[in-house]
Amino acid sequence: MNFYVMTLFPEMIEQGMNTSITGRAIAKGLLSLKTVNIRDYSVTGNGRIDDYPYGGGAGMVMQAEPIYRAYEDLKARIQGNSDAQVCPRVIYLTPQGRVFHQNMAQEFAKEENLIFLCGHYEGVDERVIESIVTDQVSIGDYVLTGGELPAMVMMDAISRMVPGVLSNAESGQSESFSDHLLEYPQYSRPEVWRDRPVPPVLLSGHHGKVDRWHREQSLLRTLQNRPELLKEADLDKTDIAFLESLSK
Repeated sequence: MNFYVMTLFPEMIEQGMNTSITGRAIAKGLLSLKTVNIRDYSVTGNGRIDDYPYGGGAGMVMQAEPIYRAYEDLKARIQGNSDAQVCPRVIYLTPQGRVFHQNMAQEFAKEENLIFLCGHYEGVDERVIESIVTDQVSIGDYVLTGGELPAMVMMDAISRMVPGVLSNAESGQSESFSDHLLEYPQYSRPEVWRDRPVPPVLLSGHHGKVDRWHREQSLLRTLQNRPELLKEADLDKTDIAFLESLSK
């Protein structure tokens, strides 16, 4: 998985991604990260990449040409390293995009190369969005100062789907949203903490009972916190019976 980020703040991306799990994966060569400073492609040569919006309004708009130049440079580099001349997907982080979710992370993880475009100010000239962007994505219904944090959120989630990035192959399969259910509660030592014991079933050594407890706790948490997810969950007869018992 190769991540390319077009940004005004490459150091922000690099510092965030070169730590923890993603940092180790980059060091191992499981992921690669390349940041491109859009200011390097300024048409005026002085690093300026924004201008006033036509039609008036507050703030500045990022110009189309510097972004397009950065994209063309990246595309040539990517295609030069591959036998296939396929244009990479370009993800523009914007509150107007589709809301990011786990299935999208799995979808994007199938790509070999992903380009992220991080906007700033009042946004990006619509013409370059129409020219190069394949996916417009939001991480939630709120506005941030730029696209760097959303890009890192997406890259982190996508990275977890790449084989070898997680030390335990099951980690990415049993977490929240992996099957439209929230994850069950987790416990560690000591067995009793401040008069709160670990649920006895987890100490029983009975794998079947433990698995069923995990499943029921996932169902319960989803019902309590995110009931809308149950509409998409793959439920068997036992799951349905358990949920029905909770309403009695």
